[in-house]
Amino acid sequence: MSARPASAPAPPIAAVRGVDKVYADDAGRTRSVLKNVDFEVRSGEVVAILGPSGCGKSTLLRILIGLIPPSAGRVEQHGIPLEGIHPGTAVVFQNFALFPWLTVEENVRVGLNGRPLPPFEADGRVKTALKAVGLEGHERAFPKELSGGMKQRVGIARALVGRPELLCMDEPFSALDILTAELLRTEVYRLFTERASGLSSVVLITHLIEEAVFLGDRIVVMGANPGTVRREIVNTVPHPREYRRDDFIRMVERIHDVVTRVHLPEVEEEEPAAPTLPGRRPAGPVAPLPAVPMGEILGLLEILADHDGTMNLFDIDAITDYDFGRTIAVAKAAEMLDLVGTPKNDVVLTDFGRKMIRASAAERPALLRAELLALGTFCLVIQELAQEPDTPLAADAVRDLLAERLPTVDASELFETLLNWGRAGHLFEYDAAADTIALFSGREEGAGG
Repeated sequence: MSARPASAPAPPIAAVRGVDKVYADDAGRTRSVLKNVDFEVRSGEVVAILGPSGCGKSTLLRILIGLIPPSAGRVEQHGIPLEGIHPGTAVVFQNFALFPWLTVEENVRVGLNGRPLPPFEADGRVKTALKAVGLEGHERAFPKELSGGMKQRVGIARALVGRPELLCMDEPFSALDILTAELLRTEVYRLFTERASGLSSVVLITHLIEEAVFLGDRIVVMGANPGTVRREIVNTVPHPREYRRDDFIRMVERIHDVVTRVHLPEVEEEEPAAPTLPGRRPAGPVAPLPAVPMGEILGLLEILADHDGTMNLFDIDAITDYDFGRTIAVAKAAEMLDLVGTPKNDVVLTDFGRKMIRASAAERPALLRAELLALGTFCLVIQELAQEPDTPLAADAVRDLLAERLPTVDASELFETLLNWGRAGHLFEYDAAADTIALFSGREEGAGG
């Protein structure tokens, strides 16, 4: 008996083939935004499109779903030419795009797009979408009464309520503070991995490598001027994904090498996680630091120590003079340094945090230094300074280095935080008059800040 022929793979949900996009200004000058781009999304995958600002990521997304036409090339849905807007897609934008005069429930209902559904089914879909994103109990609230994170949850629920086969997210967390973005990113990850909302395929536009690795099954790296697809990488980091795992860090650094045009061999190789100092454990990725001084971090430890080592985040906020976003940032900074853990809404002293509390002022810099040297951002700067260890370096050179590695972060603000923490850990010295930074020479400095 002859073998049954293998069935052909299903055509992609959406695809662009050889797409160009050119814009012309009022003077007739043209600007090429996309050039000869091939891209597709198949059923059951999360695709992260990664690239710098201005590389055409959002333009590609809008062409893919039919919001704008290409200048050349073709757009397909399920293997046939796309006419108009792709009927099986929904979009979550970075600026929330809610109707201020509608309640949460009414904003989500807009996502049904006037579909002829029986009232009980429409109500059920809205209720299910709100539950999926954690908005039960907020149905009658108006957008002005919501935080940024809750507004974006409404946007996600509105996209989910129509049960799209393809959900498109255009930098959905970029307008949020760092911790709110992380919390919501984790919620979206849950929706993807548990399929709790019926989600099948997702396109995520991002400029953050860690976000692409955390959420994406396949990562498409774009170049700019004009926008092109430079590399497609299958994300081999298994679920559940955690930022500090070695395989996660290796994938982040591999993609960073692609983004910064460092040649990578086709054969998989073990790669260093981040700049690592001799004799030190591998450092984490080069990443932003919460903009809080070390004095506030140590102050948080003192508060926790006075409350048996654990407190609810909202209780901490109630006894400080900070706004809530500042309280979150201080807790996040302490967590980066392994001084606290943050299970759910609690902040808990770690064993290392308790050790830091018990240490004398003279002992604290050495303890802190060990944790700072586990952060890739500090290792990056130290390696730069170590090229000429006896010569101070212009601080602008370090700011430029930070801006190059973390282009979406305020480099001056990051430099101030790095300097503050580094001086507390006896890593750096700074000459304010000359605006130069150098490796710590050995004189004593206080650990506060």
